[in-house]
This record gives sequence, C-alpha cells and structure tokens, in this order.
Amino acid sequence: MKPRYALGSAALMIGSAVNYFGDRLLGVQMELWQGFSGLTSAVLWIDVFIVPFIAGIVVAWVFGQGGKWLCYFPPFIVRCVSYAHLRYLGEIPAGTTLIPLGWWGFFVILAIEGAAFGGIMGEVFVKKIYKRSAQAKLASSAPQRRP
Repeated sequence: MKPRYALGSAALMIGSAVNYFGDRLLGVQMELWQGFSGLTSAVLWIDVFIVPFIAGIVVAWVFGQGGKWLCYFPPFIVRCVSYAHLRYLGEIPAGTTLIPLGWWGFFVILAIEGAAFGGIMGEVFVKKIYKRSAQAKLASSAPQRRP
C-alpha cells in the first residue's frame, strides 16, 4: 500500500472517530425525529455544524495537502452507520421515530458542508505552518548575493 493511501485511510478513520465521539459527547442522535420542535435544540445544531467542522480540520491536518477533499467522508460515514444502527439494531425511544429519509439527507448535507469548511480551514493552517517553514529553510540555505 502506498504511504499516501495509508495516510488517507488513517485520516478518514481519525476524522470519523472525532465525529463519532463528538456525537456521543453531546448525547445527540440526529437520526431520531421528535418533530419540528426538536429542531430548536442548540446542541443539535452544534452536532450538525461544529463537530463535523472540527473533524474536517483534523482530517486536513492529518492528511496535509488535499485533505479538503477527504474531509467530506467522515460525517457521511458516521451518519450512515448511525442511521443503519438505529434502523436495524437499535431501539427507538418512546416519543420519537426514525427521521424521514429526506430530512436525514438534508442534515447529512449540512454536516458535510460543515466538514468542508473545516477541511478548508485545516488546509490553510497546514499551508501556513509547513509551507512557510519550508520557504524559510530554502531562503536560509540559498546563497546570499551582495550588491
């Protein structure tokens, strides 16, 4: 396996773990539908936007240049596994139902967009840290011209 593929796989696993444990830390299960009144919860919106944003930053930081393209996948993976778990294995609490698939897709797209912003920010951080240090190293090793 090429090192870049291994690094990409590791970045996807780490990003998915950050997203999963962020969901568990907040205690939100986006896939459970409580009606439109459940959409007013601030914790739900933190789970939809901020947790994938942090996961996107982590993916871009681990993978480096090109991480903004990989950061789309961890929220999608976590949301699909969570939906399938509740659909086929989990118990749905009383007073809730499984979210309709159209609404689920809408929230998944929002989570993916949050991760995309995080991936872009993470790649900007990587460029600022590594590119400038590489340029400084080149500038210090280059022979100096005297006028």
